[in-house]
Formats: sequence, structure tokens, C-alpha cells
Amino acid sequence: MIAYSPSTLTVADLLRGDLQLASPPNVYFLLKKIVEDPNKTAKDAAFVIEADAALAVKLLKIVNSAFYGFPSQISSIARAIALIGTRELQNLVLGALIVERFSDLPGQHFSIHDFWARNLRCALIARELDIHFGKHYADTAFLCGLVHNVGQLVFYRRIPVLAREVDLLLQSQIQLAVDDEVTIEQNVIGFDHFQAGAELCKQWNLPDGIVESIRLHCFPDLIGPYADLAAMVRLANCLSRIENPYDSHAVNALNLTPEQISFILDKISDEFEVIFKLFYPTI
Repeated sequence: MIAYSPSTLTVADLLRGDLQLASPPNVYFLLKKIVEDPNKTAKDAAFVIEADAALAVKLLKIVNSAFYGFPSQISSIARAIALIGTRELQNLVLGALIVERFSDLPGQHFSIHDFWARNLRCALIARELDIHFGKHYADTAFLCGLVHNVGQLVFYRRIPVLAREVDLLLQSQIQLAVDDEVTIEQNVIGFDHFQAGAELCKQWNLPDGIVESIRLHCFPDLIGPYADLAAMVRLANCLSRIENPYDSHAVNALNLTPEQISFILDKISDEFEVIFKLFYPTI
């Protein structure tokens, strides 16, 4: 916890001096080195994952779930890599580790269970939107949806008093506008949780697509290389939070019909509960 006044607090201050925030998940970067090394094989990647028995078991459960829907049981990490690829498994590893790392925040006013439920729903919707549009971001759409609000957890970890003030101000609003949350965060803290989350992912040296999908969440980019990815996550976020006001810009940006949106939401509702228990098993 840090004690800066809102007028002087910066994102750099927020992330400084916390080893858990400063250090990215090691397994992810070991896998990243293997993916980028032409002399390494899927066996090398499997070895890294299997060194963490609990992680290996969790990943096999996810791969064997409705998340992929394979017709037969996958019994080894090497087989999982052969079916879904090292990069996608690498991102599953990162998603699972981030959920685990940020699942022990103290405080009676904030439900980490509800946070991850909402963001996993967003991740599943983003993944389905990407499938609908041709799987251009198959490696990262799910992960972008999962971590796009991670800055909120940074707020609760580092500046819980200010984070709670934001919550109380949001609860006091009779009717929320689409950008009220960001506006209140900027007024109370000096910046919003998307700025904090993007900077955290940048410090962790995560792929540009993940960093930019968070950074662009409130500032749509119509021509940049990650404009479509950010638009999908933005819409997924809107659809995953039923208490949010209707965001016509997010819905219209991808030219989806109500029937197409209903199909996507129905599909993820069928698989959500099972997959959520795999990513967040302590409920």
C-alpha cells in the first residue's frame, strides 16, 4: 500500500516497490524463449510446464474442457501443444498464473471472485468474437479479455482507500454513463485503470497486442494495427457486464446483428461455469 496524494500520484509510483507487480510470471517467459528459439521443440516447452505439477494439471483440465471441445481425452502436455500450439498454451499459462497471482487481495468491499467471473466471461466473449471474424487473434483474444481490467486489481493492491472511494462514487450515481468509471478514476486518482494495466503489461514485456488492447480501451483507434483487437475486447467487456449502460459505439463498431450477439452469448453461457472453476478453483 502506498500513500501518495491523488494530485502527485503517477502510474510509475503505483507500480514501484512491489515485487509481485514488478516481476512477471517466470514460466511464461521461459516458454516465450522456447517459442522464439528455432532450436527448441515442443518437448522443451512441455518440460518447462511439467516442472510445475499443479500448473500442468490445471492446463490439462482446461484443454480437456469445453474450452476446446476435443473429442478425446488429452493426457499429456506434449499432446496438448501438438493440438493447440505452443503460443496458445503459453497464453493459457499466463492467464492461469495471473488469475492465481491476483486472487488473494484483502478487503471486505471487493469481491475478487466476481471480478474474475466478469473478466473470464469477457475473455470467452472476446475469443468467440475473434472466431466469428476469422481467428486473426487466436493466440491473444482470450488473454486480452481476461487481463484488460487488471489495473483495477493494482488499484486495490496499492491504493485501496482511493479504489474504495471510486467504488462509492460509482454506487452513488443514479444513472451511469458509459465512461463514468474512467472519469471518476481520473478525478480521484489522476489516471484510470486501463492506463495502469497497460503500463503493468508493458513492464512485464508482454506482447504489444495485449498492451495496446488495454491502452486503447477508452481511446478507440480506427486505423492502428490493434484497432480490431481493441474493438473486440471493448465490445466483450460491454457484453460481459450486464449492469453497464448500453454502449452503442462498442456494439456498432463491429457491425454485428442482435442475432449474432445472442448466439455468441448463448454459446459462452453453456461453457462458462465449468471453465470458470478451472481458472478460479477456490470458489
